Amino acid sequence: MTLVDTSSWIHFFRRDGKPSVKHRVQALLTDGSVVICPVVLAELWMGAGSEKDRADVRSLQEAAVSLEIEGSVWKRCYRLASLCCRHGTPVPVGDLMIAACAFVFDVAIEAEDKHFPILEKYRLSSRS
Repeated sequence: MTLVDTSSWIHFFRRDGKPSVKHRVQALLTDGSVVICPVVLAELWMGAGSEKDRADVRSLQEAAVSLEIEGSVWKRCYRLASLCCRHGTPVPVGDLMIAACAFVFDVAIEAEDKHFPILEKYRLSSRS
């Protein structure tokens, strides 16, 4: 299973999105391994300016399995935030939450965002 980040969905849905990202996301959709989380959906809804955008997000929300953000995800997020702070690598809270969700549920992350390679370095060390 792979949690697809907002950054990759944006490329996937845009007509002029990056072809390599579109192909990666399409491959995940084809093999049924896509999962999302509420933070990704919230970010997509924030950017859904047109009716087509809203229809795309609505379809995704109805079709994809969504990982729940529970207490263990919040705790992992706090540990990730602390690790990032100690190493001088600030990361937006949304990305911390998405990574924490992926780490708790032990799924891969598909992202076209510079913060996720940083967060992947902390996947194992952020465990309790």
